[in-house]
Amino acid sequence: MAQGDVVFFDQFLVDVLEKLHDLETDSFKLALITNAATPAATTADPRWGAGGTTNFSTNQVTPGGNYVSGGAACANPVVSLTGGLAMFDSDDPATWAQNAGNPTNARWGILYNDTDAGKRCLGYLDLGSVFDMTTGPLSVAWNANGIARLDNP
Repeated sequence: MAQGDVVFFDQFLVDVLEKLHDLETDSFKLALITNAATPAATTADPRWGAGGTTNFSTNQVTPGGNYVSGGAACANPVVSLTGGLAMFDSDDPATWAQNAGNPTNARWGILYNDTDAGKRCLGYLDLGSVFDMTTGPLSVAWNANGIARLDNP
């Protein structure tokens, strides 16, 4: 994987087939976790909170500065078909400006469904390495053609 890569969890693909997400009306968030956990496409039942097999919220960076607990909203989600690929996109979720109170140990971004009672996770974003948000801003901009394909690499 490389910085900026987004991978959907295998469980998310099952969840879509079971109609557990409405990708155009549910609310989604991008939260940041430390390197204490390493997500993978095969992560078992990933959640942002209790209820699944893997609870990524236990590895959330410490909120502070301009990073709030639970992450930033990914507003206006859109699903489209482009070149035979199903795409999920949304407004850019966040630019966290440099702040002395920000987390110093962000490693992964976790995209999850904040509407879902179980806070099921869709996928994860590779930040490339541990990122210190006190020394510079962290900006996440989704690709204009969608954040990732709905088939895992």
